[in-house]
Amino acid sequence: MMPMPPSWPARIRAVAAGELTPPVPKPSATVVLLRDTVGSASGPEAYLLRRRTSMAFAAGLYAYPGGGVDPRDSEGGYGWAGPSPAEWAERLGTDEPTARAVVCAAVRETFEEAGVLLAGPDAERTADPRDWSAERAAMERHELAFADFLAANALVLRSDLLAPWARWVTPEFEERRYDTWFFVAAMPSGQVAAETVGEADRVAWLTPAEVVEGYGDGRYRMLPPTVTVQRELLTVRSAAEAVAAGADRKVTPVLGRAEIAGDRLTVRWPGYEELTIDGSFPPE
Repeated sequence: MMPMPPSWPARIRAVAAGELTPPVPKPSATVVLLRDTVGSASGPEAYLLRRRTSMAFAAGLYAYPGGGVDPRDSEGGYGWAGPSPAEWAERLGTDEPTARAVVCAAVRETFEEAGVLLAGPDAERTADPRDWSAERAAMERHELAFADFLAANALVLRSDLLAPWARWVTPEFEERRYDTWFFVAAMPSGQVAAETVGEADRVAWLTPAEVVEGYGDGRYRMLPPTVTVQRELLTVRSAAEAVAAGADRKVTPVLGRAEIAGDRLTVRWPGYEELTIDGSFPPE
């Protein structure tokens, strides 16, 4: 069980009293990039980043490549392969423009942070390996829209390489809130993930079993959704199996809620009782 952040009690009290208006969650996307390892009997490895302690959100925690939707992610003008934005809207439980933006953000963030490009010259292939560092840096500085990058390089976004896995919404009492869709994807053949990432001080490939064990003994600190996805992947034997399983998953929002009883404060995530945080509620 993770400790209760020191800022929570006062903010929970303020939200409950109507003294604090919760921020509107920002649509976001994150991708659990998976690769198979030769001779491994413990399932695929996931690509994780340990966020630098200087980061404003989730500092020092392990996370997957991901981030907020860029307004330009909803733009068209480039090739699209796989399920249409309308089909993705049904899968993700949202409207079509949001679905297009979220899927585009998932592919963009995987490219920006991991250097892995889920796009190619046509609907059957992914891009050949090359040095895209200048383009990735321009995107991180918001100088280059991903849609423009795809169009300029005659690349087709391969939405078929993604599968929806989960959707988590940051609790109302948090200072920064995100409405995050989680996807799984298999590492494309021939591509290599970045070993150095600007927002991270460590990159690691870990099996679900290693993540769950390390989270339990405190070696790998992460937010509830991050470890929960790994727990759900414990029985998956390959990256392809994970993507196939994701295609059939029903994605519904998970929102943590606080309960106050006397001097006790409890935060629960419905359906995930193992994540419950319980502690004393300091006096005003």
